[in-house]
Amino acid sequence: MFTSFGGFGGGFPTVPLQQSFDDYFRCYPIAMMPDSIRKDDANYGGKIFLPQSALNKLTMLQIRYPMLFKITSETSNFSTHSGVLEFTAEEGRCYLPQWMMETLQSEPGSLVNIKSTDLKQGSFVKLEPQSVDFLDITDPKAVLENALRHFTTLTVDDIIELNYNDTIYKIKILEVKPESESNGICVIETDLETDFAPPVGYVEPDYAAQKEENDRKKRENALSAPSLKGKGSMAKKINYGETLKQALQEATQNKFQGSGVKLSGKKVAEPTPPPQSVDTDELDLSGPVKPLNLPEGYLFFGFPVVPYKDEFEEAEKKQQEGDKKVVFQGAGQSLRASKKRKDKNKKHPALKNKARSPDVIVIDSD
Repeated sequence: MFTSFGGFGGGFPTVPLQQSFDDYFRCYPIAMMPDSIRKDDANYGGKIFLPQSALNKLTMLQIRYPMLFKITSETSNFSTHSGVLEFTAEEGRCYLPQWMMETLQSEPGSLVNIKSTDLKQGSFVKLEPQSVDFLDITDPKAVLENALRHFTTLTVDDIIELNYNDTIYKIKILEVKPESESNGICVIETDLETDFAPPVGYVEPDYAAQKEENDRKKRENALSAPSLKGKGSMAKKINYGETLKQALQEATQNKFQGSGVKLSGKKVAEPTPPPQSVDTDELDLSGPVKPLNLPEGYLFFGFPVVPYKDEFEEAEKKQQEGDKKVVFQGAGQSLRASKKRKDKNKKHPALKNKARSPDVIVIDSD
């Protein structure tokens, strides 16, 4: 009946025991480590420093890579996740980044429990910058990709720190996918999709009012621009005042000059005086050239252009016209006289004065 047991030697099925690392350490910020340790990169990442004895235990337990840990504070009971950077800490101590110490709400020397854990590969994370200064970054996606290289895990509600251009930016983890009871994901060797929530303190601008204000400023600048009034440096350079004078004279020359009289005997209102010409003699050309910014509803078609005439072509045309000779001169003559045709040759007598032959000839037989 009990053939499956076979005694105590090897009858029971062998079940591998679950191996996990679980130990307690005194936590300290990375800034308190010896100077030989690279503090800058480690302080703005998600990895911790453990002692050499922890490495020996992890080797014996055959913990698979990557080594991921859950850190829980014994004083505040807050927890987070991290990876390990080096095993160079003193025995009984572990060194954590400053943001991780604030997340755990632990003071230097506080007791923390570090336990090995497994996290799923992350596919999505939603971030919330804690300051509007994060919007000043030109390419936040590239900055974030470079910063996440120093992280192994991301946990919901953690506020991590990034160092960019000597400025510290705090970013809160709002959401991660896939979701799990641990609220954490592994970000090593995975394609992570990121999304940004509006920064804390960010107020959505009123785009309609902003557009209206910009349009108003453009109209005011356009109406006050010297180029619109003809008093810019370019107007003086091309002698625009004289051009306006000539155009005004051509337009008003011999055009209904004099005064009008009504049938009722009332005086006719005097015509409006022509506009004064633009004076560009006292303008300064040393200033910068200003663009021709016209308001809405205005068009500029350029200045009057005089067609170019080539003197050589004009002289050549006149010479060709003078060299032309009239050929086949004289009056025509016809060999046969016609009644209908009027002969213009005066040397021959007219046909109407000639004596005509009789129609019938009578021959006398006698």
